[in-house]
Amino acid sequence: MLDCAIIGGGPAGLTAGLYATRGGLQNVTLFDAGVIGGQITKSSEIENYPGFFDSSKTGLDFMEGWKEQCFAFGLKHEFKKVERVEKTGEHFTLHVEGGEKVEALTVIVGTGSTPRRAGFNGEDEFFGKGVSTCATCDGFFYKDKPVTVLGGGDTALEEAFFLSNICSDVYVVHRRDEFRAAPPTLDRAMRKENIHLITDSVIEEAYGGMMGLDGVKIKNTNSNEITDMTNTGLFVFVGLNVNNGVLKDEKGEFICDMNDRGQVIVNLSMHTSVKGLFVAGDLRIDAPKQVVSAAGDGSIAALQVISYLQELA
Repeated sequence: MLDCAIIGGGPAGLTAGLYATRGGLQNVTLFDAGVIGGQITKSSEIENYPGFFDSSKTGLDFMEGWKEQCFAFGLKHEFKKVERVEKTGEHFTLHVEGGEKVEALTVIVGTGSTPRRAGFNGEDEFFGKGVSTCATCDGFFYKDKPVTVLGGGDTALEEAFFLSNICSDVYVVHRRDEFRAAPPTLDRAMRKENIHLITDSVIEEAYGGMMGLDGVKIKNTNSNEITDMTNTGLFVFVGLNVNNGVLKDEKGEFICDMNDRGQVIVNLSMHTSVKGLFVAGDLRIDAPKQVVSAAGDGSIAALQVISYLQELA
């Protein structure tokens, strides 16, 4: 029986493991069958994490030190995929791929979310090399330069507004003739002189070379006319896929309270509606989707697990 099972090896899960083991828990295992470190390992540069300011280091380099530190206090790692979590009496059963079952007194889930891809040519090739899904993370790299934003919802226009305070011009491309964003959000974007709204259009192609993105080709869906936009930054905001599958039971129903976006409802202690089940990082409601925030969530969840187990003793 594990004291705590941690599902997800991103910043939230790793920090939870560090705080849980350093806090005295002896039997803590992190389950993740992917690259330890999470989405940040795909970033080409890190400039907004306090205390880390080295433009020569990639996101993968950044997370190497995390792994070494977080596993130094006894955190174990199982390179296995957890398919679902089940509450069985006073503890939990993890159903692991291959039919294996693991029991744990508490569970911290930090499986995060995955930005949806738009599907245009060059999107995958230049992801992290000019194509980004995080204006807060990468906007500063395009200071006083023009950038393109793809999307028509609240997130796209909010991020466009954020970029407009950094970049010279922001061109927002949306496939429909009307934006889905809330009226106040749209109004604020429309009043910003350096935000340019391009409707009835899609990104046909992102192109560039060894040094990264050089520009994008924008196609008008009515006339099929192609506009060549030469800039080195393209931000894609077409939604997120919340990685919440592990919290569904065998019937496909969620085992804890969720909002209508598939995000887990937690309190300030990262506790879900199920006793002993905690969630940290992008998977929770109102997540800022920043490494520093995910790490904070992980530490809170782990400290709450320790308190929860002390109360059970």
